[in-house]
Amino acid sequence: MSDYTPIEAVGEFGLIERMRAVLGAPVDEDVRLGIDDDAAVYHVGEGRVHVVTTDALIEGVHFDRSFVPLLHLGLKSIAVNVSDVVAMNARPRFATIALGLPASISVEQVEAFYEGLRQGCEAYGVTLVGGDTTTARYLTIAVTVIGEADERDVVLRRGARPGDLLCVTGDLGAAYAGLKVLLDQRRTLRETGGAYEPDLDPYRYVIRRQLTPTARLKTIEDWARRRVRPHALIDISDGLASEVHHLCRQSGCGALVRAAALPIHPETRAVADQFLEDVDTYALFGGEDYELAFALPEAMLERLDPESYTVVGMFTEAGEGIRIQTPEGAVIPLDARGYQHFRGEPFEENGTGFDDAG
Repeated sequence: MSDYTPIEAVGEFGLIERMRAVLGAPVDEDVRLGIDDDAAVYHVGEGRVHVVTTDALIEGVHFDRSFVPLLHLGLKSIAVNVSDVVAMNARPRFATIALGLPASISVEQVEAFYEGLRQGCEAYGVTLVGGDTTTARYLTIAVTVIGEADERDVVLRRGARPGDLLCVTGDLGAAYAGLKVLLDQRRTLRETGGAYEPDLDPYRYVIRRQLTPTARLKTIEDWARRRVRPHALIDISDGLASEVHHLCRQSGCGALVRAAALPIHPETRAVADQFLEDVDTYALFGGEDYELAFALPEAMLERLDPESYTVVGMFTEAGEGIRIQTPEGAVIPLDARGYQHFRGEPFEENGTGFDDAG
């Protein structure tokens, strides 16, 4: 019998804890935050900090080239990293990229991918300053984004307090709905052959949310103008339920989420109805929305644009646990099950293998 532990036995977050134990605490006094949040934070002088994040996107895990245009993939590669910087209440500045290219990809496809990178950098004010290119069995993308902020403006996951409202931007579950549609269209195409012509017009919104998500940089810029600084902040990459658990664990709080308050786009509801599934499951566990979830005292709500957020719950004392109130009024424990790597789940038609890498 082998003495080795398979990674799927500890899971993604268990593995991160093992890594943390091996590395130990940062010894450089300029490091404010290491392996604990959406990004690392270190001092650069005069009250300023840099915020650094790296995400990997792997073909067959995070995307399928059969239905993801390379230009869109380039845009998404920038957006998902910018989202981590934004989730620290910081502004992105610079990026590098390491690209592993399989023999099956053409020069023209690489050019399309880099056009997407260029458009993404332009949209968020990011300058791509370098990287590396190598051969690989599958298309492999690793992007690092460096942001900056005044140290006093940085918002971590660990600041939520009992009584704070749990708020989210935008709507939830649309990216997962878009993935469901794309996977279903791919399945139908394979079954029927080349004569099949997919009709994607009814799903434009959810497909766009899957293929070209938007990092909420404009949101934190608006917060700065309105003098709003949340107590805690995270981007919704693995589903709201998972992110609420992160906020609560880091902050030492409980939470009560109200399912009836979840903001869900009509097109997302239509997709869930089509697949005979519970749309709340999309919003809570689907992932890849890249909206922001944040803790805010009720008194500060009046400073926000009322169209820019939805209150979906409240942070509570830790002893109350992390719970959800169903539309019927029942209060039950809220599972943390967002997507996690290394659990041996295929990404085939159920779509469980596509997620953000952060």
